Amino acid sequence: MDYKETKAALSTITYDKEAIEAPTENIYEAISIIAKRATQINSDLKKELVDKLDEFATYNDSLEEVFENKEQIEVSKFYERLPKPHAIAVEEWLNDKVYHRTPDAE
Repeated sequence: MDYKETKAALSTITYDKEAIEAPTENIYEAISIIAKRATQINSDLKKELVDKLDEFATYNDSLEEVFENKEQIEVSKFYERLPKPHAIAVEEWLNDKVYHRTPDAE
């Protein structure tokens, strides 16, 4: 999924409790599902960031050769400006983009 195109909030906002719990009819279950999705998003973003930063990695032991790489700084700043994983997960949950099921009900 492309997390760069999300409309999730960049700062803290208050959500409607009824809207959050509506799909499951249980606020605790809804929050648990959102938390698991946020963990997935966080691991995806972290893997993507590490892959991009590995392109700039230098594997030498000399401290004198450490220098600033402007492209590396721009990549890091871009990922810092993205919405937090929990905000993306809540936005996906409210837009019915998260699949969930209860095994007991089947």
